Amino acid sequence: MAILKKLPALVVALVLLASCSSAPDFTPKPKGYNRIDLPAHRYRMLPGNHPYTFEYSTQAVVKRDSSYMAQPHWINVYYPKLHANVQITYMDVQRDRRLYNKMMEDARKLTGKHEIKATAIDERILKTPSGIRASVFELQGEVPSQFQFYTTDSTKHFLRGALYFQTATANDSLAPVIEYVKTDMVRMLNTLRYK
Repeated sequence: MAILKKLPALVVALVLLASCSSAPDFTPKPKGYNRIDLPAHRYRMLPGNHPYTFEYSTQAVVKRDSSYMAQPHWINVYYPKLHANVQITYMDVQRDRRLYNKMMEDARKLTGKHEIKATAIDERILKTPSGIRASVFELQGEVPSQFQFYTTDSTKHFLRGALYFQTATANDSLAPVIEYVKTDMVRMLNTLRYK
């Protein structure tokens, strides 16, 4: 009988002991990055009656620049799926040496504004298959524009391009997209023709 009186207390003790099992160890997962599936590069010619032409990605749409200071032939080559924008600005320098020098200075100033956040700015001068010289700037670090270029024939045409993203994502996470759009921008340069 003494055992029967102690049985409920023993059952309760066993239930409590069984329910006090140790929790599994929690291990934080390593930092991960979003998977970005990028389409194959395909190109088409720039539409419209601009004083220049080039091939641009079929993944992009061309929009007229709607900023308050936009000139007639300023456009945006916008990638809706990538939230990337290549701003193209064009100026007819009309054999005006002062205007030409101002455009050169403005292009360098716009690139130089990124020095605060840039860990490096690499400049290269290249010659396109059509003989046009271009200055290309690759910016590293948490900068708003990772790739820029300008090109001119030094007498009439001045064209500048700059890559921007409409996202707060860190540039190391955007690296595959940056490389993808940079390839397209190099294609723009290599197929650029002035009219």
